[in-house]
Amino acid sequence: MSAQNGSGETHHIVPVKAYLGVFAFLMVMTVVTVVVSWVDLGIFNTLVAMLIAVAKAIAVVMIFMHVRWANKLARLFVAGGFFWLLLLFVLVMMDYFQRATLGF
Repeated sequence: MSAQNGSGETHHIVPVKAYLGVFAFLMVMTVVTVVVSWVDLGIFNTLVAMLIAVAKAIAVVMIFMHVRWANKLARLFVAGGFFWLLLLFVLVMMDYFQRATLGF
């Protein structure tokens, strides 16, 4: 669905069903996060927590921020933001593992 504002631009109208679906997904993922926090996965605890957080973030960005219906340039900027975040995580982890091997 689309609607026009006074300037002639069209905006997508998100159905309530989509918002309720994302809400249900976020609630289920919150329960999964709590359950996984009680399970000892060894070195994979952080990885699983990050994967759950990324899934929740993508759901919020795609629906609540209307990126799913945005043009290609907006999607490119969102992808660039996620790429930058990934780059920062990689750099932080490189520093962390380097310090761990040096005994700091």
